[in-house]
Amino acid sequence: MAEILLQHVREAHARIRGCVHRTPVLTSRRLDEISGAHLFFKCENFQKTGAFKARGAANAVLSLGDDEAARGVATHSSGNHAAALSWAAGMRGIGATVVMPRTASPVKIASVERYGGKIVFCEPTHRAREEAADKVVRETGAVLVHPYNDARIIAGAGTAALELLEDVPDLDMVICPVGGGGLLSGTAIAAKGLRPAIRVLAGEPKGAADASASLKAGVRQPVEKPSSVADGLLAFVGDLTFAVIQRHVDAIGTVPDAAIMAALRRLFEVMKIAVEPSGAVAYAALAEGRFDAAGRRVGIILSGGNLDLERTLG
Repeated sequence: MAEILLQHVREAHARIRGCVHRTPVLTSRRLDEISGAHLFFKCENFQKTGAFKARGAANAVLSLGDDEAARGVATHSSGNHAAALSWAAGMRGIGATVVMPRTASPVKIASVERYGGKIVFCEPTHRAREEAADKVVRETGAVLVHPYNDARIIAGAGTAALELLEDVPDLDMVICPVGGGGLLSGTAIAAKGLRPAIRVLAGEPKGAADASASLKAGVRQPVEKPSSVADGLLAFVGDLTFAVIQRHVDAIGTVPDAAIMAALRRLFEVMKIAVEPSGAVAYAALAEGRFDAAGRRVGIILSGGNLDLERTLG
């Protein structure tokens, strides 16, 4: 597969800009004081469907030829990509079938149903998700739109960083969460393409730290039973995304669930914004001192806001 470049991110942005939000970049003097850095939060929790996933899903669906689109689309996802693809498919007037783990958040299941997606449930393992999605594709002829290991998804995800650096061009570093790696690889392509000297960093849950282990080892290292309150980041980093991460990402910092929840609460208490645990991981990594950010201008992507209050906060 050809290398994904800044040009592809720009093309994706032109394709989707009429159907997704250009989300705001917010600042907080209090959080700057706490961190000792100048922080700029790209608020994808305000995005269509409540997460950055709308960007990649829209790019993938709008990239389909008419014959492909007529077959509908399929995917597997713990929730945010499932909802985003269902929304994007509905926008184009085609069907979407999504495989979700039976343990998925009720809030995210309801979101998929609201956008018209057909749900097929499976066991909560990577293999079960992939096998169920492959079966759907074989039986229906639908086009598989992988939640992260897809060039169209990566380019679409990169549009968040593209906008962030258009709004704040002199950033020293940018931090986002990493699960399967779609957002991180897209962010890295956009950020390094626009500002080669920028440091591209990621936060990852300690209980699902395959991306950081893989980056250190030089080969993909799966976690046997990933577990974290950040349920959107339990995916195993893809071969396509990992290749980009190896090439462009400077470091990945891991954080325990307690730090993720502390970050979520601080964002709510100080900035008055609701961010889901997966969306708070990048800020958690900064707050826990995983990166040297003192005095620097730091972009942080808050990737989503689909917060299940009962499950997360009790």
